[in-house]
Amino acid sequence: MTQAQLDVKGLKCPMPMLRAKKALANLQSGDELTVYATDASVQEDFAAFCRHTGHVLLSSEALADGSFTLVLRHK
Repeated sequence: MTQAQLDVKGLKCPMPMLRAKKALANLQSGDELTVYATDASVQEDFAAFCRHTGHVLLSSEALADGSFTLVLRHK
């Protein structure tokens, strides 16, 4: 199992989602992608993205500094 990371801090919607989609395309089923972001809508956006694509949102955490850490598992 691969555990990849993607830093999209400073990018606004839709760029975090597009970059994550591209990163996930390079992973295999069961691999995990950790995304680091600052866009305020990223938690809702990634939840919807996972519902529509079949990927699994394992965790979504808002940090004290205003950033977010999300972990997705490839379907």
